[in-house]
Amino acid sequence: MLKISPRPRLIAGLVLSPLVLGGCVSQSAYDQLQAENRQLQSQNQQLRQQVAARQEQVSRLQGAIAYTVNTDLLFNPGSWQMTKRGENIIADFAKKLAAEQQSKLVVNGYTDDKPIGPELKRQGIASNQELSQKRAEEVMRYMISQGVNPDMIQARGYGDANPIAPNDTPQGRAKNRRVEVTTAS
Repeated sequence: MLKISPRPRLIAGLVLSPLVLGGCVSQSAYDQLQAENRQLQSQNQQLRQQVAARQEQVSRLQGAIAYTVNTDLLFNPGSWQMTKRGENIIADFAKKLAAEQQSKLVVNGYTDDKPIGPELKRQGIASNQELSQKRAEEVMRYMISQGVNPDMIQARGYGDANPIAPNDTPQGRAKNRRVEVTTAS
């Protein structure tokens, strides 16, 4: 039998001690790491709850549509007949929508708060509400011509109600002159 003298074991112990002890951490460092871990787990749980809430919101909104076009892109000023450019904009949207339409749609027309001009008055349009209704109907008519189900769409004119910008600047008035296509509520 081979005998190992105590001296090599002592040398081996002296050499390996720093390596073994180097892997240890102090209790305070360990406690700090534990606290950080708990904090990260709490943050992770909060993020999971936020993601779950957003997924719920997304699932509620699936199938909902909100498409807004500035009427300056669709109509000439003081008119409710769509321009060629306006027809192209609505045709692109309507063709995509018609292929998978499952919800009833509403075309909502809006104007700025400037009074109706004399040319429109000569054509029988007496108010912004009437102009917005005619524009919404024109967009609806064109969407139907592009394949949208006529039984699942309607038009509403709101005139200068529900502005999205102040009417005291040209930019604000331009934002308020719009057509919105939304799912019926």
